[in-house]
Amino acid sequence: MAVPSSNAAAAGGAEGPGALRPLIDVVLEALHEGAVTRGGPFPAGGPQRVGAEVRHALGDPFPQRGAGAEEALRSLVRVTAHGAADPAHPLCAAHLHTSPLALAVAADLAASALNPSMDSWDQAPAASEMEAAITAALAAEVYPGVSGAPHPDALVTTGGSESNLLGLLLARERHGAVQVVCGAAAHHSVRRAAWLLGLPEPVAVPGPGDVLDPAALDGALTDVPPPHLVVATAGTTDTGRIDPLPQIADVCARHATELHVDAAYGGPLLFSPRHRARLSGLDRADSVAFDLHKLGWQPVAAGLFAVRDRARLAPLATTAEYLNPDDDTEAGLPDLLGRSLRTTRRPDVLKVAVTLRALGRTGLAALVDRTVELAEQFARLVAGHPRLELWEPPTLTTVLFRPAGATDDEVAAARRALLAEGAAVLGRARADGRLWLKATLLNPRTTPSELNDLIALVEGSTRR
Repeated sequence: MAVPSSNAAAAGGAEGPGALRPLIDVVLEALHEGAVTRGGPFPAGGPQRVGAEVRHALGDPFPQRGAGAEEALRSLVRVTAHGAADPAHPLCAAHLHTSPLALAVAADLAASALNPSMDSWDQAPAASEMEAAITAALAAEVYPGVSGAPHPDALVTTGGSESNLLGLLLARERHGAVQVVCGAAAHHSVRRAAWLLGLPEPVAVPGPGDVLDPAALDGALTDVPPPHLVVATAGTTDTGRIDPLPQIADVCARHATELHVDAAYGGPLLFSPRHRARLSGLDRADSVAFDLHKLGWQPVAAGLFAVRDRARLAPLATTAEYLNPDDDTEAGLPDLLGRSLRTTRRPDVLKVAVTLRALGRTGLAALVDRTVELAEQFARLVAGHPRLELWEPPTLTTVLFRPAGATDDEVAAARRALLAEGAAVLGRARADGRLWLKATLLNPRTTPSELNDLIALVEGSTRR
């Protein structure tokens, strides 16, 4: 039996746009309907209600006869949008979960329609050239003024976890079973990467708050047998704090120890002339992770792994006869297999390239500056409120606060109450031995009035 053409039309080629256009209209309408019926930043009713709505929309998840493209898109996109934590809503501020720019989403549609795979040049001629240009430009942002030998470079990754894995992997390939030494607040992916690579459990160095203390690091590197890899953080997950990178780099230099910096959160401050100095010392790291699906407003995934010297990437080189045979490489065809741990991978660089071209340095800097300013405004509102307590002024865009006099159980219950009502989405973090509400502000379109609304909701949730 022939498959109906409307359900099996290809997205690419000259005919692809014609097949996509009506389906995109269905998707856009379903997205709108879902957001309107949700009516807020989060679906009300908790897991039971959301689960029931999804099961109802799915029906038989794999029916004998299909319902058709339009019905499937309309019903399932609508229920997904209705049941989404919507980072475009100003009261959705729990995680490092950003609302992507519309132009980046549009570019991502083109990437999906064309569907090049970035594992061989003959599958992605233009995309591979674009990736080479964009990664070189972003590596130069991390390592300004470095040229010739060493030659900075960067790889596109799925995010901070993959980038941190690469940092540990390349250190292991250079030095053997390195002992990772990091701050107590290092991202959990550092410990997981060490486990995956068969490395010793990382040594967590305590420090004030959740930053890596250089003096304690110096002592740890003295006490723990080498080889070492120090992992510092520029933007911790719980508080957004940045480790003292210049002093840490000095310690690493004294011990002839490599330094990897997890700047997945804070790295995009590089785009802001106003705030770039907060990352002073970053360019002294041997490798750096940073994400553009956080303070870069890209759809997931858009991670970068930058190295001071592209020679460090040599261990990633591999040959598969059907993808990068030696004679093709010698003939001048670019070899892409050494550009990732993955084989098949999307051209995530396209949305990044479109964003950089559309906004330019000034446009991207304005978004970063506005978002940092919002966090500072919110912190001032909390500090001036008689019934709220601020942990400390924000380093990036994360603000920890709590109802004054509340117990940890009351703080946790207030957060869950807001989720159950679908009224607001806040995270939680432990600092100074207490539980705090966490507002991670990543939406530059948020207004001061909406920040006041968030405070009023928190205050109301603790009075019940």
